Amino acid sequence: MSDKPLPTRDEIEIGPVLSALSDPNRRQVVRDLFEEPEGTERTCTSFNLPVTKATSTHHFRVLREAGLTYDLSYGNRRGVSLRRADIEARFPGLLAAVFAGVSTGEAPPS
Repeated sequence: MSDKPLPTRDEIEIGPVLSALSDPNRRQVVRDLFEEPEGTERTCTSFNLPVTKATSTHHFRVLREAGLTYDLSYGNRRGVSLRRADIEARFPGLLAAVFAGVSTGEAPPS
């Protein structure tokens, strides 16, 4: 985990959020969590990202530092949870708009 503190709700900025969501692997993590019931926790390995462990760690760090997720540590097991309420409070409707009508692997309609 990074030493950078988790941003508070008021510290979450749109630039880092959109930058974090610009990567398809990170976007898939957030989408998967967004489609789960609020408060769902998943292990980082459950996302089966097609990247190395180091790259996966980087992706989860970017999501956390942008304020999109919480990292959860249980000794030798790490998990992640979406900061849905915080993102919705800061940017109402953003996640719903990002994921509206877009199925996994499909480009949005043009």
